[in-house]
Amino acid sequence: MAAHNLGTAGRKPAPATDAFCASGARVPGATPAAQSGPAHVEQPVAYDAILLAGFGGPEGQDDVIPFLRNVTGGRGIPDERLEEVAHHYRHFGGISPINQQNRDLRAALEAELAARGVDLPVLWGNRNWDPYLNDALVEAEGRGLRRLLTLATSAYSSYSSCRQYREDLADALQDTGLGGVIEIDKVRQFFDHPGFVQPFVEGVRDALAAYERAGYGPGEVEVLFATHSIPTTDALRSGPAVSADELDADRGFGGGGAYAAQHAAVAEAVMRDATADRDDTYTWQLVYQSRSGPATQPWLEPDVNDAIALLPARGIKAVIIVPLGFMSDHMEVLWDLDNEAVETSAEHGLQAVRVPTPGTHPAFVSGLVDLVMERVTGTPASDRPAVTEYGPWYDVCRPGCCQNVRRGFQPALSGIAP
Repeated sequence: MAAHNLGTAGRKPAPATDAFCASGARVPGATPAAQSGPAHVEQPVAYDAILLAGFGGPEGQDDVIPFLRNVTGGRGIPDERLEEVAHHYRHFGGISPINQQNRDLRAALEAELAARGVDLPVLWGNRNWDPYLNDALVEAEGRGLRRLLTLATSAYSSYSSCRQYREDLADALQDTGLGGVIEIDKVRQFFDHPGFVQPFVEGVRDALAAYERAGYGPGEVEVLFATHSIPTTDALRSGPAVSADELDADRGFGGGGAYAAQHAAVAEAVMRDATADRDDTYTWQLVYQSRSGPATQPWLEPDVNDAIALLPARGIKAVIIVPLGFMSDHMEVLWDLDNEAVETSAEHGLQAVRVPTPGTHPAFVSGLVDLVMERVTGTPASDRPAVTEYGPWYDVCRPGCCQNVRRGFQPALSGIAP
């Protein structure tokens, strides 16, 4: 059995068919099956292609600052401050691994689709670097691909991990003048899909076994589930509001909103499955990393390094770091975990191992294609797999979902317009 240090406070979202989703709701840019805003689209849709939507990253030293300007666009951050982050990329030759990882994932998806006899090309566009989403839409229109299903490279619900992708898709349609020409839907957030969770289960199970062989007992090992920190104001507004009164509240998920609740629930599922054949109890906690912004702005805590520093006093001698919030080994994993968190562990006399991200793990790739096929075939929600009480998540985001109060309202695809 697995014991946890942080609870999974919250509740399963109420069915998204209440009065707050008003009659006549419309989803901008959507296919006819999704236009009226059903929580789960259970009509088959004949898509022309899959759009793999990535974050993007620099591929050389000269790209680093322009890339960071794109990421922080509109915030007026001077280049000298961007250089404080740029050294992470410069340490790796100015090359983020994320683009190559998306190339690899695209190839793996194409191979899995072909193996299943599914004729769907996979386009690729990034939010912050070449190839951009605009480029992907122009390519789609040029190839006569007018009905796209987006697969965003982010599993959880928050502004930065879901709504910002949807806003950038809306911007791309406007920028290219392809609104009304190309229809775009998006697969559900897949944080608790078995294909995403299984690689983490295997990683934790293997790490526990290795520590046991090295002589570490259950009371000496702690599992740290790490994800990107976000501002607490964004966290509170992550997930759906089921009434107008909840638009500015925690929406029933607890202090970290849906974002923290989803991570905690997935961590609990990983520990349950990774220790299913054990009688021993291992402790775990959810930690955060990679915070930015002014020190006066509250972000989700505890920081992974602060959490590590407290472990020796409890008798912990070894840690397993699980990059639960990440699909692949991009910069926040390579620098913030493999470098900083591992160094912090060593400074406090702790052994540390970081388990792999899903990457192109066969179960993950197969699971992503399963998510695509849910929409192609119109699979009923009752037949869709999920390993936590929060799933299966919505196909169409609800009103006010994951809003960013600092930016104010911005048009977004794949969600009900207010």
